[in-house]
Amino acid sequence: MDQDDPGAPAQIQSIDEPGLRASGDLLMSMRKEVANLLCRQSTGFPGAQPVSFSRKHLDELRREDYYVCEKSDGMRYLLYMTQDEQGQEVHYFIDRKNDYWWINRGSLHFPLPNDHQRFHTSTVLDGELVMDTLSDGTKEPRYLVFDCLVLDSQVLMNRELGKRLGYFQEQVFKPYRRLMEDYPSEQKYQPFFVDQKAMQLAYGIEMMFKDVIRNLKHGNDGLIFTCLKSDYKPGTDPHILKWKDAEENTVDFVWKLNFPTVEPDEFDRAEGITGPFIDYEAKPSVELHANHGGGWPNGYQYYADMYLENSEWEILKALGDPLDERVVEAYMDTQKRWRFYRFRDDKTDGNHITVVNSVIESIRDGIKQEDLLSAAKSIRDNWKAREQQRKGR
Repeated sequence: MDQDDPGAPAQIQSIDEPGLRASGDLLMSMRKEVANLLCRQSTGFPGAQPVSFSRKHLDELRREDYYVCEKSDGMRYLLYMTQDEQGQEVHYFIDRKNDYWWINRGSLHFPLPNDHQRFHTSTVLDGELVMDTLSDGTKEPRYLVFDCLVLDSQVLMNRELGKRLGYFQEQVFKPYRRLMEDYPSEQKYQPFFVDQKAMQLAYGIEMMFKDVIRNLKHGNDGLIFTCLKSDYKPGTDPHILKWKDAEENTVDFVWKLNFPTVEPDEFDRAEGITGPFIDYEAKPSVELHANHGGGWPNGYQYYADMYLENSEWEILKALGDPLDERVVEAYMDTQKRWRFYRFRDDKTDGNHITVVNSVIESIRDGIKQEDLLSAAKSIRDNWKAREQQRKGR
């Protein structure tokens, strides 16, 4: 069903597939269009990626000004606002695979500040799409914006984070919110709703844990600290820090399944099988391969084995899906064994080896909630001291 079908729900039904995926020449042209808009040579995914939080980053938070926000358990998308050849408002979500999803439901509209009819174009936002659970149990998709790369052709990537968020709030979010308030009947036609992700100063950690995260209507996956003074940097950015409890740190690998070769038994021989054969029903040994730069397989190197329980293999086998050479998210258990967590079909590649090493450092350091809360006072004291220095200039 689509928006032309009167029986089709306006809201997107899945955050994994929020619209119609572009392909072929259209996809290639969209990637070039966004690259040109952002003044980039590369047509790859332009989103910034965080590094995993380790003990050294506590000193970083004391030394530099950071914002902190909750890391939602949703899907990361850039939102591209543009117009089609007929001058009609068009929106695309860009996922980490660099696929473009045309939002083909509802009547999404982002008005200009002083004109409800006109709309933003040549604009790219960064955020997470989540599925909120409301008090009556119904689900509501919501896009939580945490950055603004370009606004109406004005590239903001070299501005400070506060400036980027300020542009988004004044030029995009406030007019959008006024539209929803002035025309409440339009809410039922929205494919999703938009909010600005709640940011706190880095020392507001207690508020994040005791207030913000507890009152979320969607899942939480940790915290994100972002440096106020840094440019927006596509690719891995050492000034965006992803914190998770040590036991929740995970790594994305490509796994390789090695099935055992067995000798035929009497039943096999009765069916004409006389030589050794690969037993695809038996539990395989599992190799985890890390990305060293480049696609699978030549850009990957063996990293470690994965421990797989018999019961886990039976569940995976029952899926009936191709299993070999897929991107998987793995965690380390208390016995220091890599374990299967989930498939990452939203990604084309596993983590680069530098990211893997960063996560291992986070696991080893084991920064817990209590460590962050204990550091909050010194982070605040240093922040205030810098603030006084700036005022004294």
